Amino acid sequence: MTAARRAAGAGGYVSSDAPATWWAARHPVLRHAVILVGYLALGIAVTWPRVTYLAGKLPNARDSAEYTWDMWWMARQLLHLGNPFTTRYMIAPVGTPLAYHALMPLAGVLMAPVTIAAGPAFSANLLTVLLPGLLCYVMYRAARLWLAGPGAYAAGLFFGLSSIMTWRSWYELNIAAGTVFLPLTLEAAVRLRRNPAWWRAVVLGAVLGLCLLADSESTILALIVLAAALMTWIVRQPAVRKIGLLALAAAVGVLVALPQIIAMLQQTSALAVSPHELAYDYVTYGVALPQMFAPSPRLASFGLTGLSSIFYHGIETEGVPTFGVTLTAMALLGVLIGVRRRRTWMWLVAWLAVCVVSLGPVIYLGSRAYVPMPINDHGYKLSELMPYTWIVHLPGMSGFRESNRFNALGLMPAAMLAGLAVEWIWARSRAALLVVACVCALEFGWSSAGTPGTMPTGLPAVDAPIAADHSGSVVVDVPLAIRGGTVQVGAAFPGEALVLATLDNHPRAIGHVARVPPATVAAWQAHPFYGDLLRIEQGWPTSESAATMKAAAADARRINVGWVLVWVPVTPELNHFLTQSGFRFGYRADGVSVYRPAPH
Repeated sequence: MTAARRAAGAGGYVSSDAPATWWAARHPVLRHAVILVGYLALGIAVTWPRVTYLAGKLPNARDSAEYTWDMWWMARQLLHLGNPFTTRYMIAPVGTPLAYHALMPLAGVLMAPVTIAAGPAFSANLLTVLLPGLLCYVMYRAARLWLAGPGAYAAGLFFGLSSIMTWRSWYELNIAAGTVFLPLTLEAAVRLRRNPAWWRAVVLGAVLGLCLLADSESTILALIVLAAALMTWIVRQPAVRKIGLLALAAAVGVLVALPQIIAMLQQTSALAVSPHELAYDYVTYGVALPQMFAPSPRLASFGLTGLSSIFYHGIETEGVPTFGVTLTAMALLGVLIGVRRRRTWMWLVAWLAVCVVSLGPVIYLGSRAYVPMPINDHGYKLSELMPYTWIVHLPGMSGFRESNRFNALGLMPAAMLAGLAVEWIWARSRAALLVVACVCALEFGWSSAGTPGTMPTGLPAVDAPIAADHSGSVVVDVPLAIRGGTVQVGAAFPGEALVLATLDNHPRAIGHVARVPPATVAAWQAHPFYGDLLRIEQGWPTSESAATMKAAAADARRINVGWVLVWVPVTPELNHFLTQSGFRFGYRADGVSVYRPAPH
């Protein structure tokens, strides 16, 4: 056997292309660099025009503003050597814990140089356009443990460029960042199983620890991947050495993620969510049949609106939880091709199992719900027949509110099966594979088509005077609200408010946080100035007694409210309240009315 073939075999496959194998053996780092760059380029192409947002805009969504704020907060705390897991720069002056928030500490630290140099919005946009390519590459690394070159390359494409993943890169950055660690966990676990060694256990532990620092919900999925990869290895031939290696991996994982773990233990009150709200989310964020396998809405970008609309015949749900027709067809072809291989059946069973869990606690056929063997969960019917119903009632799992997020697990075995089909086609007809690639490309990626539009990454006319004020006073945005997860207090505020907070460095009364303790919300609402303002926003009658106005004015001074930004038309009631509470109109710019404290 030649050195080239030995090197290729160590990677998990032997290429039939001798020159390519020789090149790979001589230059493995260069080969991986070329593959990564190619994936990154494809990821940028299929998410166009997101890369153009680097010039200075964001999707017009509060989640995008939140990720921008998260990048700014992590960079700020690094510069000031502060604790990033709690803040008084949102929900001021009370502040809020962030251990269970979509903070992405790992991404924030890695992107900190970019954030400091080019701004948090640029940093969030850059991470968004890079993630699809990174997802492709980590899936390729996992797939090459079983598949030859073309199949592994294709598996990476089916995973990272799927509409599921590219949509999440656009709008749920923390979930996409956490998903990077699912194929990494699979690769690390399989390599440990095949060749047990202490350093491989260290790598596995580091991957799990970094996953927790990227996204806590994805860590649950990574642990499921770990269990699936190592369960038979442990059960069939249990040994002290194996248990020791797993213990070492666990210890390393805890050590790597120790700051996050400590913060989570200290902030468990953030998990106190209304069971009624959780039950509502359980039945809302599933996915219907056959919606899960419908053509991707991405087809509308190519004028195929009839096919793309099939997806919307299901239920309204979060994201784009469909595998798509082409991936489904290629995966089924892979099953037929590899029907005699044990690994094929393992991938098929894993894929189907994840599909069943992703359906949620209710079976939807189209938009019609079926609840066999129903149980009542705080006013909502869940089916005892559905695995998801049991999963969310396990200790610590009640907060996994979106069942369709399990689809990321299903993408991995589906991509493996599709890669197997690509191997088979590659060996028989390169021309046929080119046709298949063109068809599959129609469902790859996501774009801004049909989205609410964009928002700027700054409003200098509004924010310049606030940025020039170094008093650290609180900025109150109207609508005044706390949003995120199951917390919905007040009316929805524009995302620009949080984006401006990263530029003027002032604490904000508003908040967009994934988990907020009920005590935090209660303390925030207890402020007379906030409470009266919320009632005026909602059109409730308010007392205009001198004592009420005096209490609101005193509270505004006590918590150091220095600016009030009204993003909606100013009503007579709101103007009267602000005037009587000690504020006067300052200026108006970009549709925003700005009030300042009146001189005494």
